[in-house]
Order: sequence, then structure tokens, then C-alpha cells
Amino acid sequence: MLKFQNVEKRFSGAASAALDAVSFDVEKGRICGLLGHNGAGKSTALGIILGMVHPDEGEALIEGVSVQRDREKALPRVGAIFEAPAFYDYLSGWHNLKTLAAYSGGVSDKLIEETVEWVGLGTRIRDRVSTYSHGMRQRLALAQSLLPRPDLLVLDEPTDGLDPEGIVEFREQLLELRDRLGLTVLLSSHLLSEVEQLCDEVVILRGGKKIYEGSVDGFDQDFALFRIASENEAETIELINRLGGRVEGSRYAFPKTVDDSELLASLIQEGAKVSRFSREVTSLEEFYLRAGDSKLNGKGAVK
Repeated sequence: MLKFQNVEKRFSGAASAALDAVSFDVEKGRICGLLGHNGAGKSTALGIILGMVHPDEGEALIEGVSVQRDREKALPRVGAIFEAPAFYDYLSGWHNLKTLAAYSGGVSDKLIEETVEWVGLGTRIRDRVSTYSHGMRQRLALAQSLLPRPDLLVLDEPTDGLDPEGIVEFREQLLELRDRLGLTVLLSSHLLSEVEQLCDEVVILRGGKKIYEGSVDGFDQDFALFRIASENEAETIELINRLGGRVEGSRYAFPKTVDDSELLASLIQEGAKVSRFSREVTSLEEFYLRAGDSKLNGKGAVK
């Protein structure tokens, strides 16, 4: 669905490139999270995908059509929330949607009504936007991005300003829409816990470079982590070292090929009085915070 191919962008006067030979793919029907610190290149990447920023090298392709070479053909089936949504405050939410949709050919009132109900603005859509809270403006922006029904949805901090209940509703609604319509989604967010629950995969940028692309729950690391406690801790730590393990924070790391049951059996057989034993999965937050470490860069996690 979306291919971001060897894109480079350097802004005039900048000390380093905003994007440095960045490539990634998002397959149809997948939800991909674009992560990175402020200045990592996320907004530049989204701007290039939407044809608002011109790259120095490379291109973005949507269903095989280059945004840079044929923007009018590439973008009609793309919806987006990019940067701060702008509306006519003196108009109602309904008239904003009618007016903005008219720029791309217009849509039926029935489709607007369905979309408004879906984003949870049904009771306030006839009110002036000047009376909307920040969270309501985000809901209106989401409604706008879904008119007409896109194949690709590009979202820049879509839950910004939503309360916890609104964030949960947004996640459930987006997953439902993906499953019902086969929608493909690329979203940028700072809420790592939400990305972990919502996305199928992530792309992590740091300093304009891609340092990770892959599954949100299958980070490629060369060790397995275990939480182990025992009644004879000193002896158990010695056994762990003999069995090829090492201390990793408050846990113990072993080669990722280790068999859990065989490891536990070996510890007990050698005299460890084990009271707790569990393999732990690396969270997205933990992986993201570790991702800038030079030990990760250039390894198998990076595509």
C-alpha cells in the first residue's frame, strides 16, 4: 500500500539531514506506528507522504503511484490529520465537514452522518466549532480525514487532547474500521502504550535515520529475559552464570534459543531453590528507550 523509498531531506541551514536515506513499507490492512523523539524526522516523513514537503532524493508511493511524480493520482484515497487541524470557528462542525469535503468533490449527507456518529460527535455536530473543546476538535479532524472513505489514513498525534476514555474509544474505533474496511493506517504518536496496543508494526526514527522497522511484539534481540527469584540467591546467581546467563537490570538474560523448561529443570537440579521463574517480553517502551543505544544500531532489528 505505502512505500517510502530511500528518502533524503535536508532543510536549508540545518546542521544535519531531517531524513537520511529512510525506507519503510506499510502493507495493506496494517496499522504502523511511526516513532521518534522531537526532531527525529516524523513530521517531515508524513509531509512527504502527503505531498506537502518535497524530498531531495527518493519518493513515497501509494498503491504504486508516486506522490512526488503524480500527486493528483496518488492522494485522492488518502485521509489525514496532519499537524494542528484548522477549522472555521464561526461555522458548525457539520458545515465545516460539508465545506471541507466539497474541496475534494463532496460527499453525501448520509456518509457525513455515519462518520459523525462513529467519532462520537452526534450531539454536538450542529454547534459552532468555537464552542468545541480541544478533544472535540480532534474528533472533528478524525471525521474529516474519513471523508470520503480513504484506503490509507495518515494520522499525526491523533489522540492529542483526548481524555483516557476518548483514547480507548479511538483505539477501538480505529481497529473496527481497519477490520471492516481493510483500512491501512500510518500514525505518529508519543503514547507508546497506545501504539503497542493499536499497531501491528513500528518504524523508529532517530536523528533522521531509521533504526528499527518490524513487529510491535517481536523485537529482534539476541537474548531472552527471565525474572528469577530463589531462597538461596547467591548460589542461584552462580548457577545462572555457569548456565550462560548474565544480569540485565533486575532480570537475567540468556541466549534467545534457550528452552524455558530445560533452564528451570537445570537450575533446580543444580540446587537452586527457585521461588519465581518467568520469561518476560520486552515492552515497546523499554525497547524504544534502548533503541538509541549503539549496540542496537546496525543489528538484525534494523531493516
